[in-house]
Amino acid sequence: MSGETSLNVLLRSMSPQLNDGEYVFASVPDGSDLQSAQVIGSFREQEGLTVIVERQQAESLGLACGYVMAWITLTVHSSLEAVGLTAAFASALGKAGISCNVIAGFYHDHLFVGKDDAHKAMTVLRELATSAH
Repeated sequence: MSGETSLNVLLRSMSPQLNDGEYVFASVPDGSDLQSAQVIGSFREQEGLTVIVERQQAESLGLACGYVMAWITLTVHSSLEAVGLTAAFASALGKAGISCNVIAGFYHDHLFVGKDDAHKAMTVLRELATSAH
């Protein structure tokens, strides 16, 4: 097993980090040439390939950029088997009126929130960590 599984430990030590930049999710047809872009993440869906890229790169590729987001990384090494972390931070962000799109990487959880909500989201996450027992 790799990573932390205790919800209390995860919450206390999630240490959110706001990454620089503006990010968008876009859908491109399978086989699209994205070699010029640094894709942050991707997921194959029936309708096409969803990619996460920096806004500027999406614009230079002619991709639609409707919802501009900030990227927050929870720096704790969470296990893919951990139970409750996503529910805890999603609930806290939801209560604050903040939309959140989550990507679970092997080591960390990555949260994409509206660019205008980034600092408010950081405050909510830090308060959640402080209140964990």
